[in-house]
Amino acid sequence: MFSMETEWISLLVVGFATLFLIGEILVNAKGIFSLLGLGFITVYFSSLLDTGMFFIMIIIYFVGILLIVIDGKIMNDGTLAVIGAALMIISVGFASPNWLAGAYAVLGVFVGGLSSLLFLKVFKKRKMWTKITLFDQLTEEAGYSSINSSYKSLKGKKGVTVTDMRPIGTIKVEDKEYSAITQGKWLERDTEIIIESVDGTRILVKELDQGA
Repeated sequence: MFSMETEWISLLVVGFATLFLIGEILVNAKGIFSLLGLGFITVYFSSLLDTGMFFIMIIIYFVGILLIVIDGKIMNDGTLAVIGAALMIISVGFASPNWLAGAYAVLGVFVGGLSSLLFLKVFKKRKMWTKITLFDQLTEEAGYSSINSSYKSLKGKKGVTVTDMRPIGTIKVEDKEYSAITQGKWLERDTEIIIESVDGTRILVKELDQGA
């Protein structure tokens, strides 16, 4: 059986395991990276643990990987990914025979995980990451478009100043408050106004009795 008598070997073995397993998640390596990563992490745990603890720790490690995948496919907020990374760190750290080997193993998780990002420059990115990026982009564009459309409908409507306009302030139109600006003129609170123009979310107003 392979034996890791030198502590720094943990850095290499865990580093390569994490590199290839996370790399398989990021890019389409057709399973080659997953086999390599599985081989390295199996060597790591099997050389340090008995059969019972081997299965416990390797399950914890792969649950961490699974949480990262779920975060990428479904949640996409980083929460599960952080928990997954923590599980990976706990599994390799607790499996180590001493604190120095454990520190090297934990460092291997970080180094391997960060290094796996380099695969994105060489290999084709998995579709799930492309879809997530596209979904976020479309959601932001749809949100901006919706806000922009609702603001444009304010043009020509009348309202009242909620605060003093110096020349920026707050107005109320149809029971909703908006930030607005005048053409340099200061207006007192409770002054009736009319919306002259809307540019994006910039609302230009003037006093109602100015020929409106």
